[in-house]
Amino acid sequence: MSSRLTSLPAPTSGGTRLGLDTEAIRVLLLDLDGVLVDTRPVMERAWRQVREDHGLDVPFGEYERHLGRPFSDIMQQLGLAEAESIHQTYAKASTAASHLARQFDGVAEVLHAFAAADWRLGIVTSKPLARATPLLAQLGVPFATVRTPNGVGRGKPAPDPILLALIDLGADPADALYVGDMAVDQEAARRAGVSYVHAAWGYGTPSPPAPVVAKSPKDLLRLMDTGPILEGSLV
Repeated sequence: MSSRLTSLPAPTSGGTRLGLDTEAIRVLLLDLDGVLVDTRPVMERAWRQVREDHGLDVPFGEYERHLGRPFSDIMQQLGLAEAESIHQTYAKASTAASHLARQFDGVAEVLHAFAAADWRLGIVTSKPLARATPLLAQLGVPFATVRTPNGVGRGKPAPDPILLALIDLGADPADALYVGDMAVDQEAARRAGVSYVHAAWGYGTPSPPAPVVAKSPKDLLRLMDTGPILEGSLV
């Protein structure tokens, strides 16, 4: 399928310009939480358990501001010691509340459409592999690579997991798009030299300069459509 994205006078904050033929862009990398699956209810319940068990007076909103980073980095950002103990509590509570997670409307259909168009799909997430795997299995999509904090390298906002995913796929940064919902996703994409699309249905807001924004999962299909798009939007 031939498609051209035009009308982008300046590079996006994700790195390379999107004003090019998508014949050369055949890798779609995606974050998990806030992009494919709504796990906020799971996280809220898990963080409530952390507060109760560890006597913390840190509201969920403060934790949520740092989503996208590895858990240990979030603990550092919050100034909390005993990160490993807190992580164990959080992981156990998250697993118990995993039934509260829901796919965002249209996500599976969109991913299957990209796969049918011969795009290679990959996941770059800060969720540990053990908790990410069941959520990804529910999507029923053939992901060619899954990069989590369980592997080598630094976590987001460092570019390492995105670059490692591209190595897995034998692709160049110029061949890929990364879809995220947090400023750390945007920064990781920029540092990796990968074009970034911000998922407006997620949990965070992008940083300046404004990136291309998709307002719903189905908006991502416009990346395969012909015709121009406006800078900073897919609609």
